Amino acid sequence: MSLPPGFLDELRTRISLSQVVGRKVTWDMRKSNMAKGDWWAPCPFHQEKSASFHVDDRKGFYYCFGCHAKGDVLTFIKDSENTGFMEAVEILAREAGMQMPARDPKAAEKQDHRTQLAQVMEEAVKWFRLQLKTGAAAEARAYIAKRGLSEAAVERWEIGFAPDARQALFTALIQKGFTADLIVGSGVCAKADDGSIYDRFRGRIIFPIRDARGRAISLGGRAMDPNARAKYLNGPETDLFDKGRNLFNHAPAREAAGKGQPLIVAEGYMDVIALSEAGFQATVAPLGTAVTEDQLRLMWRIADEPVIALDGDTAGIRAALRVIDLALPLLEAGKGLRFAVLPPGLDPDDLIKQQGAGAMQKVIEAAQPMVSLLWRRETEGKTFDSPERKAALDKTLRAALNRIADPSIRGHYAEEIRRLRETLFGIGARPFTPRGPRAPWQPGAPWQGGARGKPFQPVAPMPSTKRSLLATPAETVQDSLREAVVLAACIHHPALIPRFESTLERMAFIGPGHDTLRSLLLYHQAAPDLPALLMAEAPLPTEAVLLHPHVRITSAIGPAAPEEAAETCLAETLARLQADRAHRLEIADAEDDVTGVADEGLTWRVSKAAEARHSAARGPQDAKGESVIAPNGVELDRDELTRARSLHDSIDFSRGGRGGKQ
Repeated sequence: MSLPPGFLDELRTRISLSQVVGRKVTWDMRKSNMAKGDWWAPCPFHQEKSASFHVDDRKGFYYCFGCHAKGDVLTFIKDSENTGFMEAVEILAREAGMQMPARDPKAAEKQDHRTQLAQVMEEAVKWFRLQLKTGAAAEARAYIAKRGLSEAAVERWEIGFAPDARQALFTALIQKGFTADLIVGSGVCAKADDGSIYDRFRGRIIFPIRDARGRAISLGGRAMDPNARAKYLNGPETDLFDKGRNLFNHAPAREAAGKGQPLIVAEGYMDVIALSEAGFQATVAPLGTAVTEDQLRLMWRIADEPVIALDGDTAGIRAALRVIDLALPLLEAGKGLRFAVLPPGLDPDDLIKQQGAGAMQKVIEAAQPMVSLLWRRETEGKTFDSPERKAALDKTLRAALNRIADPSIRGHYAEEIRRLRETLFGIGARPFTPRGPRAPWQPGAPWQGGARGKPFQPVAPMPSTKRSLLATPAETVQDSLREAVVLAACIHHPALIPRFESTLERMAFIGPGHDTLRSLLLYHQAAPDLPALLMAEAPLPTEAVLLHPHVRITSAIGPAAPEEAAETCLAETLARLQADRAHRLEIADAEDDVTGVADEGLTWRVSKAAEARHSAARGPQDAKGESVIAPNGVELDRDELTRARSLHDSIDFSRGGRGGKQ
């Protein structure tokens, strides 16, 4: 949906920021000055006692001097209620009494269908809750009481019961006026091969699954029959429910985590309920599947360091190791995981019942960082009494570390692995050398020494050259220049951002302020006046990118350039940037691997990386293929365009650019 000019300005005029924020905070009236629109309160985004959260009603911006959260009224709604941009606009428009612009007919139809599905789910939840009070649910009530849940807890969690009848729910929903197709589409009922419709949940205790906005989107059912094919059953994927993109107890956990509680990730519904009732309200669980990448990102939006609470048995450890493999490429500065391993044979519910909430608190406090479990996985139960076994361990650890995209995190992981290795093998052991960034000096720095076997030493640059390009590695200058072109293309042509979003999100930006600018572009890509917003949020890096001499002479990415030309330039620049980085990484890896005569695999890798680099760097003047004249007069080679897009699709961006065969 597109917004007409002036719509957002009118919206901000009608709704004061203090009015919206005031619903989430308690103002410090001693520090605030209402007459001047100057408001202070404890920050709603992190736990604190002092009033460091400042709202300037006249300018319409807020800023926290503690966690540095900042933005306008739309940003506040997005961050505090975990909504998208357009959803935040709709929330504020309703409050301001403004009519939202007419929607695209197809989009409106799809949204209306989702709204109807949500209505079906709400009615199903009500019906199941009523069934729990009937005589047929006596066994279910006894089981719930045995698990230690009070009547108040049953009401809080909206627990229900599905009777063992083929069409009990279906008949009730039909009587409510819902169509059969809509009921089946919601997932609460299913269609048999003969065309008949039956209740999906039968003879089960029902747990409603709600999204971040509190809407019922699916159901989970725990079988009462011990011989049932599945102990727990979740609703199917629907237009309303994607199990890999949602978490059980999402909204309440987000609110509790915002008040300072650690985010705990448990295995199932009953674990979440038991932990929450014991005081650990910031608890979530995946929905019947292993943790997915999208769920990890959801967790990191709630808390920087979720605690994965796992059973202490073999299955629990295996689940932890799967999460590690998933999380390694996604790690960012400040975003990590910790693992709380429970005593063998106990889940959180059992531990709390047997030893109390204090025992669970101790387990949470003793949670281990992810690097410890990674080391444990590769070393526990193994013997390293030969050079070959030690070398195999080093190879496995290097492979794991190479999956970390962030170079800073990769370096710190390598330091910790090196420390653990020295503890295992002794201080005199041959040092572990991770692939990728390895040395404390910057590539391209001058060196001296080496005569008669003396070690080389870095030479500090003269004061007169410290601030010049002579002190900057050539590849850093070139990478920064290409990053500026990429960012400028996205600023002038924000419609291209969704097409390259995955690439931009995972690529490491090294230029001054480029990483901040990239984050703002991804966050505000749907904003109506993106350049102006960026100048307000990050004026220095935005100005530096847009006024960069190379950017100004690259007409294909200018604001007046056709989108097709800008897309081509963006794809080619990304391909060349990633190919160069991949080539440098392969050379660095080769330096690690060479211990004698290089084998064919090593030379093949380096040669292929060089081929990719040269292929991406070929210009139209080198190409033999047919050239294309873009609408703005820029000459593009058709083979070059195909090659750039092919490289873009094939590069493994999770490693900062290394792709292809390994």
